Amino acid sequence: MPVTVVVLAAGQGKRMHSDLPKVLQPLAGRPLLAHVLSTARTLDPAAIHVVYGHGGERVREAFSDGDLHWVLQAEQLGTGHAVSQALPSIPNDHRVVVLCGDVPLVRAETLKQLVGVAEQELALVTAVVASPAGYGRVIRDGCGDVQRIVEEKDATDEERAITEINTGLLCLSAEALRECLGKVTNANAQGEYYLTDVIGLAVERGIRVRPVVADATEVLGINDRMQLAVAERSLQRRIADDLLRRGVTLADPARIDVRGELTVGRDVFIDVGAVFEGHVRLGDRVRIGPHTLIADAELGDDSIVHSHTVIVDAVAGPGCEIGPFARLRPGAALARHVKVGNFVEIKKSRVEEGSKINHLTYVGDASIGADVNVGAGTITCNYDGVNKHRTVIGAGAFIGSGVMLIAPVEVGAGATIGAGSAIGRDAPPGKLTLERSKQVTVDGWQRPKKQGPNKTDK
Repeated sequence: MPVTVVVLAAGQGKRMHSDLPKVLQPLAGRPLLAHVLSTARTLDPAAIHVVYGHGGERVREAFSDGDLHWVLQAEQLGTGHAVSQALPSIPNDHRVVVLCGDVPLVRAETLKQLVGVAEQELALVTAVVASPAGYGRVIRDGCGDVQRIVEEKDATDEERAITEINTGLLCLSAEALRECLGKVTNANAQGEYYLTDVIGLAVERGIRVRPVVADATEVLGINDRMQLAVAERSLQRRIADDLLRRGVTLADPARIDVRGELTVGRDVFIDVGAVFEGHVRLGDRVRIGPHTLIADAELGDDSIVHSHTVIVDAVAGPGCEIGPFARLRPGAALARHVKVGNFVEIKKSRVEEGSKINHLTYVGDASIGADVNVGAGTITCNYDGVNKHRTVIGAGAFIGSGVMLIAPVEVGAGATIGAGSAIGRDAPPGKLTLERSKQVTVDGWQRPKKQGPNKTDK
């Protein structure tokens, strides 16, 4: 039977105290709903229907490039009502998997088991939790099958003591789901149409309801900032465990944040406090120092990133050494064995093999050849207030400390630029070029002094 997925994403999320719709709240750098959709796609479904409501246009805009069918739930009349909005466009011979847009950690393996169990029956994801308050309780029969779900507000004291909870995730044939939803009423404490009532109605029709017990962490629902924080740490630990299984050494698995996709080679080491965003690729034997941020970047084999370095939308070849306290901005590209030291910033520039920019330097809109040495305090003056201009430094050049290269300007191969120079015209290759005013000492000059009774020297 083909599979169709229905994702319930119409909740307002009042307890978030946010203008952002709940399903767009970020988890590991992606919206909650993005995690649910990624897992849903592992089922290779015939279609994915997203039932939206509060902040719906913002939700649709955030996923405008997806292969999704959007279903508006104009009135918030409960989860059963939400699913019924999507059913008219789902063929009877499909199995319907119902997911929740605010339950982002469910594993693909759990969903595949759910679909497998539901070939001839209704399958329901449940979990056993230490504190079940607020959740619907699972009532089983003597054979261990699910008999019904009772919401906490409608439960007896004995039923509230049950620790197995309903997660809201289920799978059932569209034909049976349509028939059961047609009999659901809102005669309950909330005055809503509960999807959970389908369980009891299916049992009445002779449909066996089989539980698929998941780990409590993967079915955590996100309703407030505290639950979001718990989910963040749970997901980050899951990511850390996966990195460890792939051979990465983590100085502390509890102190790494991956907010995107991290691809790693062999024998990679990552120190504490490292943050990875977007798509990051680390080659073999790469070492990442503490408290670094790397986003949408690629680092070649044997590269080293020292502490407190920021690398965004940049590429470094094999054997590079970057930092500490360095910043590679978008468009920075380092060839093999390039050294970028502390308090160096590089933007939209290419640095060729073996060049060194060791400290206190800004390089923007530049091309730097191989084996160039750039001294401390060097600045490529690339912006005239309106336009950006390029600086070109030939291979083997030596740039002294405290140099200003006023673009557009070219320094020839093998040239030397004297310290303290402001170079605004091209410097020929193989020669020393410097620009300095005459040093003057003024005899008889005295430093000004403050006047008045409260003067102080500092």
